[in-house]
Amino acid sequence: MALLDRNEWYDIARSTNWTPSYVSEDELFPDLMTGAKGVPMQAWESYDEPYKTSYPEYVRIQREKDAGAYSVKAALERSRMFEEADPGWLSILKSHYGAIALGEYAAMSAEARMTRFGRAPGMRNMATFGMMDENRHAQIQLYFPHSYCAKDRQFDWAHKAYHTNEWGAIAARHTFDDLFLSRSATDIAVMLTFAFETGFTNMQFLGLAADAAEAGDYTFSSLISSIQTDESRHAQIGGPALQILIAQGRKEEAQKLVDVAIARAWRLFCLLTGTAMDYATPLEHRKQSFKEFMREWIVGQFERTLLDLGLDLPWYWDQMINEFDYQHHAYQMGIWYWRPTLWWNVAAGMTPDCRDWLEEKYPGWNDSFGQAWDVIIDNLKAGRTDLTLPETLPIVCNMSQIPICAVPGKGWNVKDHPLTYNGRTYHFNSEIDRWVFQQDPLRYRDHLTLVDRFLAGQIQPPNLMGALQYMSLAPGEIGDDAHGYAWVDAYRDPRTKKQAA
Repeated sequence: MALLDRNEWYDIARSTNWTPSYVSEDELFPDLMTGAKGVPMQAWESYDEPYKTSYPEYVRIQREKDAGAYSVKAALERSRMFEEADPGWLSILKSHYGAIALGEYAAMSAEARMTRFGRAPGMRNMATFGMMDENRHAQIQLYFPHSYCAKDRQFDWAHKAYHTNEWGAIAARHTFDDLFLSRSATDIAVMLTFAFETGFTNMQFLGLAADAAEAGDYTFSSLISSIQTDESRHAQIGGPALQILIAQGRKEEAQKLVDVAIARAWRLFCLLTGTAMDYATPLEHRKQSFKEFMREWIVGQFERTLLDLGLDLPWYWDQMINEFDYQHHAYQMGIWYWRPTLWWNVAAGMTPDCRDWLEEKYPGWNDSFGQAWDVIIDNLKAGRTDLTLPETLPIVCNMSQIPICAVPGKGWNVKDHPLTYNGRTYHFNSEIDRWVFQQDPLRYRDHLTLVDRFLAGQIQPPNLMGALQYMSLAPGEIGDDAHGYAWVDAYRDPRTKKQAA
C-alpha cells in the first residue's frame, strides 16, 4: 500500500487536543504548570512549529547520528589525540563536560514539562522529541569522557560536578535550575528553547565543533555536531509560542522572560565560552575572537530574530555589548588565579604571541589586563608561585554565582552593585544581575553563594583548604596551570624581542 506524503496527514496527527470529560480543563492543564497566561485554547491551537518531523523520521535520523558519532570514536580509539593534544584543548573538554553533560539532563526534564503541560499540541509534539534529544545528549557526553578517566581524574567531573559544591557547578546549577527546572511549560519554551538555545547553546556548539576539527579532535567534533543538529531543531519550539503571546497582548510578559534568560545565559557562556575561545584554544587554531563571535552570532543574527518576532532588544543590550570587551578577560584572570578551586587546569594563554593577538583583537588590553598579568609573570619568573595563588575566596555575585570582577589597571571599574532586601544585603556584578533579582526576589532570596556559606560557618576549617574539601576537590583533581608554567620561559629568554608590555 502506498504511503501518504507527510504533508497529507501531519497536521491532523499532531493536533491532539481533546475535550476532557472526567476532569475540568483547568485540572488537566493547571495554569501554574502551563504558564498559558490566560491565552485561550483556541489561540494556542494556531501554534505552528517551523521544523516538522514524524517519529519514524526522528528515529531513523537519530540512529544515523549515533552511528556516526560512536563509529568515529571507535575508529579513533587507539589514536594519540589525548597524549598529543594541546593541554589548553584538554582543559576545554574538561570544563565543557563538567558544566554541560548533566545540564543536558536538566534540559530533558524541562522538555518533559512542555511535553505534558504545553498548551499547544504542536509544542507537546516537538517537546517529546526534544526530551529524547536531551536524554541522548546527557548520555553521550557522559560516555565519551568516561574513557579518559583512567588517564586523567579530572574527566570524572563530567559526572561528578553537579553533585558537588564546587563554585562553577553551583553557578551552572543556579542558572539551569532557574531557566529549566522551576518554570512553567510556556516560560520554558521562551527561556530555554528560544533565548538560551537559539541565542547561545546552538552557537556554542557550532563554534566548538569547528574548533575541535581544527584542533584534530575529530571524536569531539563529531559528538558536538550530532548534538548541535538536535539543538537547532528543538530550539524552534519557543518562536511560535512567542508569536502567540505577542498576538494575544502578552508582549510585556514575554519580553521580561526573554530579558531575564539572555542575562542569565550571557554570564555563564561568557565564563565558559569566552575564556575557552580567547585563552585556552591554541593560538594557531583561533579563527576569531570571542568578541567577533558574539558580534556575528548574537548581535548580528539573534538581534534580528528578536526584532523580527516583534520583541524589543533587552534594555541592557548596549551594556552587554560593552562587556564583550572585558568581562571574559576578567573571568579568565579570576579562574587562573583561583585555579585550585576548579576541576580543570587553566590555560593562561600568556605567551608573547598570545598577548600580541589579544592586544590586536582588544586594543588597550596590555594597559589593563596585561599590567595585572605582568605582576603574575614577574612573580613566576622570581620563583614565587605562592604569590600567584589565593589565600581565601573572592566576593561572589548573588545572581550569577560567579566572582564580581571587571577591568583592572588604569581603567579600573570593579564595582559592587548591592541591594538590601528584607534586611539582607545582596551583592551583584552589575545593574543587570541586580535587575534580574528584583524581578522575582522570592525566587532568589534564600540562596547562599559559596562566600555566604563560608561566612555562615558551613565551610570548615574556614580557609581555602576547607573550601576545597567542601567543593569535593580531591588530590589529582585540583586545578593548576595547564601548561605547567612553561609559557613563562619565553619571558626568561633574553634573546626574545617580545617581552611583556
